[in-house]
Amino acid sequence: MTTGNLAPGRPASAAGTSSAPLVSAKRAWGMTGLVIFLYVVNYADKAVLGIIAQPLARELGLTSSQIGLVGSLFFLTFTIGGFLAGPMNKYMTLRWALLALGVTWSLVMLPLVVSASLVMLIVCRMLLGLAEGPSSALMHTAAYSWHPAAKRGLPGAFLTGSASVAKIALAPVLAYVTVQWGWRAAIVSLSLLGAAWVVVWLTGWAEGPYTAKANKDGAAGEAAAAAGSGALDTEPSVPWRSIFLSRTFVSCAFLIMVCYALTTVVLTWLPSYFEVGLGYSALQAGSMFALPSIIGLVLMIVSGGVTDRMIQRGAKSRAVRIIVPCVGVLICGGVLTMLPLIDMPIVAVLTLSVGYGFGAIVFPLVNAAISELCPPQQTAGTMGVFLALMSIGGLVAPYTTGVIVDHAATKAEGYATAFQSIGILGAIAAVLVLIFANPDRDRARIRVSA
Repeated sequence: MTTGNLAPGRPASAAGTSSAPLVSAKRAWGMTGLVIFLYVVNYADKAVLGIIAQPLARELGLTSSQIGLVGSLFFLTFTIGGFLAGPMNKYMTLRWALLALGVTWSLVMLPLVVSASLVMLIVCRMLLGLAEGPSSALMHTAAYSWHPAAKRGLPGAFLTGSASVAKIALAPVLAYVTVQWGWRAAIVSLSLLGAAWVVVWLTGWAEGPYTAKANKDGAAGEAAAAAGSGALDTEPSVPWRSIFLSRTFVSCAFLIMVCYALTTVVLTWLPSYFEVGLGYSALQAGSMFALPSIIGLVLMIVSGGVTDRMIQRGAKSRAVRIIVPCVGVLICGGVLTMLPLIDMPIVAVLTLSVGYGFGAIVFPLVNAAISELCPPQQTAGTMGVFLALMSIGGLVAPYTTGVIVDHAATKAEGYATAFQSIGILGAIAAVLVLIFANPDRDRARIRVSA
């Protein structure tokens, strides 16, 4: 079985004599699985600060504002690193670029284990942010290289959903490790997981046919054509400013910033909110860290699969990759605004989880919409800039939340107010995207400018 039909007018016998095999669904999803494994490692490295925040704060005497500052400084270098995705993709293969980044993530936090201080924590997290910055764009490019544009919603959902897998599968484990053996053991465990990924990646990864690089090779081009990709290598490059100044790109960038602000506050502060704000134990807080991600993962996979089928049946990209996620963000905003009014801890946990889950569907769908704006050879650069802009939400939100918590009447009130503020901003951003974004329209305009 293949990911697409044979090219029209091309006999099966001719395809059978090609030097390249057809792209099978099994191979395409197997390669996507390797990228998902990397994304799990990537997000576990991000999420570990939230899990070890309270024991770190107690050992080093840190305030909420200082923990928030560490979180925001991570996203400062993460944003800078995002702009390196295009150059890395230009001068390195995806295989070696992602390998170099993965190895760096595995090593860069280890100095904190040896010499713990606020300065060392800041330096290690900023270096980690710089190394993780280009990774999301490159991982999306790697996954998209095995899937044509019309079928990228579902792999994008699995890829983004792997962040949820990290919190569902690994957060409780890391919380247990932290409670039993301390926060240093949690960091060492992640380094060992990264080493395991390196072995799997080196032995299994290959780049797919749906990239400009692959289509320069005749065999890969044959495979892409057989899978129904079309003549990807004949599409000319377009001016970068036409992509970045399009109404779809600008409005979606604002939306994704706000949604990512929610993600970064969850990564940095959710276990602390559950523990010191709502009164749960450290192990309970670490385990419940997975609950919003479970809801988000289910909604992302369902929305990704359904919208891919809608696209293949002729639905417009605006309907499925703009309107659907915006409705999700509007629901998220409405739910989060109610959080300060809730007194029961378990109801607060469920409310936040549902709001986060609906907001999470924005990432795979909007990422797929942005990938439509550009030719294949400009996907990594376009996604790199878009995801770097997304990270701006992470520059502000963790530190601002820490300041709000330090100055609130109670910890619970401070956290709830921070989540409520993000919900209001998300609803505003979703309305703006509904007004301005249209990938089909802007793609046509960008092609004309080439």
